[in-house]
Amino acid sequence: MSILNKLFPETLFPRKLSADAEQRLRLAQARAEESLIKTHVDNALMFVDMLAIDVGYERAIDIYVRELGVPDPLAAVVATRALVALGEVLVPHPEHADGTIAAPLPELRLDEAAARRRRA
Repeated sequence: MSILNKLFPETLFPRKLSADAEQRLRLAQARAEESLIKTHVDNALMFVDMLAIDVGYERAIDIYVRELGVPDPLAAVVATRALVALGEVLVPHPEHADGTIAAPLPELRLDEAAARRRRA
């Protein structure tokens, strides 16, 4: 083996990870992806709230996904979770069995765009 072959990353960092390391890597990746999705959903909801005067919530989510360049599989997850969060505001779940209620989301102005169009 020549000296140059020893400098290539394949020889410095073997491609095969142990099963334990690969499992930890998958768990860390899943946690990172979930954090990314949660951040996108929170920002999409804020975007919906800010654009409520001008456009409806579905259009606002579409604009958010397009303008931020969210890749396709992730965009569908973000849009779905944002719609679920909006649905929770519009049609909240009943109380839990122990009487607790999930923390409420900020009040959203979902009908302002439609009301503004009707007035115009």
